[in-house]
Amino acid sequence: MTELLDIFRALADPTRLRVVALLREMELAIGELAAVLDQSQPRVSRHVRILAEAGIVERRREGSWVFLRVVEKGPVADIIAQAGGWPFSAREALVIAHDARRLAAVREERAAAAERYFAEHAAEWDAIRSRHVAESEVEAAMLAMMHNRRLGHLLDIGTGTGRMAEIFAPTARRITALDRSPEMLRIARTKLSGQPLPIDLVQGDFLHLPLADASTDSIVIHQALHFAHEPDRVIAEAARVLRGGGHLLIVDFAPHEDEELRTLGAHARLGFSDAQIRGWFASAGLLLETTQTLEGGDLAVKLWLGRRRSDEDQPPVAEGGQNKRLAA
Repeated sequence: MTELLDIFRALADPTRLRVVALLREMELAIGELAAVLDQSQPRVSRHVRILAEAGIVERRREGSWVFLRVVEKGPVADIIAQAGGWPFSAREALVIAHDARRLAAVREERAAAAERYFAEHAAEWDAIRSRHVAESEVEAAMLAMMHNRRLGHLLDIGTGTGRMAEIFAPTARRITALDRSPEMLRIARTKLSGQPLPIDLVQGDFLHLPLADASTDSIVIHQALHFAHEPDRVIAEAARVLRGGGHLLIVDFAPHEDEELRTLGAHARLGFSDAQIRGWFASAGLLLETTQTLEGGDLAVKLWLGRRRSDEDQPPVAEGGQNKRLAA
């Protein structure tokens, strides 16, 4: 553990106190910190290094970007959590308030960047969405299917703009939102910045999840499996990080013949059948508990909810000695 003297030495600097105050509000990159503090990036980097060595700040890499945040656990986190009650002088309070206004400008720029990105890609998304049932209906079905189930630490694979993390935030304890696209993660960060629970935005691949075995309580894969050339491996990888008894919810299209989506939306698969999902679940040690079909437009949307086998599970035996699972 970092010695107490090292912690207070690291904090004994006006700029570093400002950095801590800003990072308590939200994750920031070095460049964003420098813009708010009106200092050079090398100078801010030196301050951040001192805070990191004292265990006050931690770095998180996302592609070519490195984001900074105040540590979330341990004695140092407990000390920093009291920062709101520290006896700042009137002058120090004015500086911190000034920084807060500049931070608001950073938030606004992120939101503007998100709007520009959506505007550039709106044609593709609108063309796809117009072919199936309204997203509001899909989201309502997802919430109903997961109702009264323990979400705990939820993993959102292929989070995109962070919408799934947003709708499940009220009932989860913690969320890890994963996507391959740094641009999408930056959009998600803007959308999720006001959520009260811990949300980790992580860049990664759904074939190689950067999480430990049995480290999540629930997983959602919403409209992302059709991008996979090997969807069975995606499901197996999701099952690896799911604890025993935990749930996996997949939402995607039923089988269809719209080849245009391969070029319009980069889809690798044109939907999935119940038999395919059931077989992949079984191979990954998952029990398919229930399914639902939402008809509307040219494309039907399917929901599949599975549960990770636990030691208590005993597969029921149907007549004739064949194992049987009923998918509602």
